[in-house]
Amino acid sequence: MTTPTFQINSFSLGPLQTNCYLLTVQDESTGEKRGIIIDPGMNPKRLIEKIQGVHIEAILLTHAHFDHMGGVDEVRKFANCPVYIHDLEADWLTDPRKNGSMRWQDVTEPLSTDPAEFALDEGQVLELIGHSFKVLHTPGHSPGSVSFLCGDHIFSGDVLFRSSVGRTDLPGGKEVDLYNSIQNKLYKLDDATIVYSGHGPKTTIGYEKANNPYVK
Repeated sequence: MTTPTFQINSFSLGPLQTNCYLLTVQDESTGEKRGIIIDPGMNPKRLIEKIQGVHIEAILLTHAHFDHMGGVDEVRKFANCPVYIHDLEADWLTDPRKNGSMRWQDVTEPLSTDPAEFALDEGQVLELIGHSFKVLHTPGHSPGSVSFLCGDHIFSGDVLFRSSVGRTDLPGGKEVDLYNSIQNKLYKLDDATIVYSGHGPKTTIGYEKANNPYVK
């Protein structure tokens, strides 16, 4: 398995400390820096400061809960880049009732943003920043949850955490789907695959298969 040659910067954004990932590559001949952003959460000021001078090719969303999409509007306008999301949650971006921001008004004001430019689907391969990102549809935490696989790196959103799993008690969540996504998609990956979760520290597939108390 080839190790991707990009730099990964992570940002813990917003009141729920949501992990946002900035992946960048630098062209050795021109010096141009290109990047993609995964899950720009709320209060993205630090992220925006970091992407000044970087050509952002896309914003990828693992799902559309408010803490993962809260910074989309601000970042998209600053970077002038398209947004990708699974079709099952396309309308969540524009509907505060569906993305949860209406429900958690003690945490955030109601949030909405313009529709995404592109839809994601199972098995789709995105060619971005000189690398191939395979889309795995991994529902359970939410119906349109996806994970992005590139070499030995997977960005799993709120599906799989270090020694934990995503909650399934929110609208559209389904426990049986979550466990199926983990066991039949994520756990099929190489044990050395590094998992970059939507909250908390990174982990590996091998560690979770051996230690995760929720999914064996």
